[in-house]
Amino acid sequence: MGRAFGFVGVVATLAIGMYIYSLQIKAMGPTTTAETGPEAATIAGVKNDLLAIANAERGYIGIEGRYASLEELTSGNYITIQHERAPYIYDVEVSPGSFRATATRTTKGAPAQIWVTESMEVQSTN
Repeated sequence: MGRAFGFVGVVATLAIGMYIYSLQIKAMGPTTTAETGPEAATIAGVKNDLLAIANAERGYIGIEGRYASLEELTSGNYITIQHERAPYIYDVEVSPGSFRATATRTTKGAPAQIWVTESMEVQSTN
C-alpha cells in the first residue's frame, strides 16, 4: 500500500511540474512573427553563414596575415557557402585589422542587415 501512495505521489508531482512548465513556455512565447516559421529558419541560417565566414576569416588571417574578401575566402576553399541566402546577400569589408561580414536583405522585412565582425558577435538592425 505504501508503494502505491508513493507512485501516486510521484505521478501527481510530475503532473504539477508539467503544468507549471507549460504555463512558463506559453508566457515566453515569440515576441515577433519573425521568430517562428520559415523566416526564423532563414535568419538562423544567415547567422550561421556569417559565423562560418568569420571563422574562415580567423583561419585566413592565421595563414596569410590579413583578412580576405568573400571572393578570396571562396576561391581559397576557406568557405563553401554561396554568396547569398535568399532574401539576403553577403558581403565582406576588410581593413588591415578588422573585417565585417554583412548580410543585407534584398526585400522588405526585418532585419534589414545582419553582420558579424572579428569579435564574433552577430548583430542586426531592427
